[in-house]
Amino acid sequence: MDTQATTDLRPTQHLMVDAFRKYAVTEGDFTLKSGRKSKWYCVGRNLTFRGDCIELVGHAIIDALKAKDEKLLEFDAVGGIVVGAIPVAMAVAQVTGKNAFAVRKEAKDHGDASSLIAGPLQSGQRVLIVEDTVTTGGSLMESVRAVQDFGCEIVAVAALLDRGGEIAGKCEEMGLTFVTSLGAPDLGFEFGS
Repeated sequence: MDTQATTDLRPTQHLMVDAFRKYAVTEGDFTLKSGRKSKWYCVGRNLTFRGDCIELVGHAIIDALKAKDEKLLEFDAVGGIVVGAIPVAMAVAQVTGKNAFAVRKEAKDHGDASSLIAGPLQSGQRVLIVEDTVTTGGSLMESVRAVQDFGCEIVAVAALLDRGGEIAGKCEEMGLTFVTSLGAPDLGFEFGS
């Protein structure tokens, strides 16, 4: 693992690198969900569901938003798709005092846009969409669509780790701002590897 990539990081990012390496990253030979082969695998939930990492996770997202633009902190609620985004949303809610919500993968029986949302989100609110790790951004985009259909404005889309290096471009095409605490190179790997 190349540690040179981590020399220009903010203090919270250094802590996140250590936490990812300790709890979430495994090296070996893997086939990812996308079918790609990889020499490393990351299970973000092994980090984000840890009680001793909750504050770090929340501060890492807030720190990434501040580094990009302080205006990105002007959101009313934070959430994302079950399961990976939920501990991240709760961590951000804990450090900011804002409400959190979850986006279900399938609508409840009544089938309208509100049936995909669980929690105190209200139409018209300004929202931060979060995720633990992203490769292609499929789950993030599901969250974005559900929240927009619900009638909310997306302030930003944020992840703890951008593994693939593709999502920022997708977000830009949609007029969305993407921020991440870390990219694969910060852990010593190439994007998409």
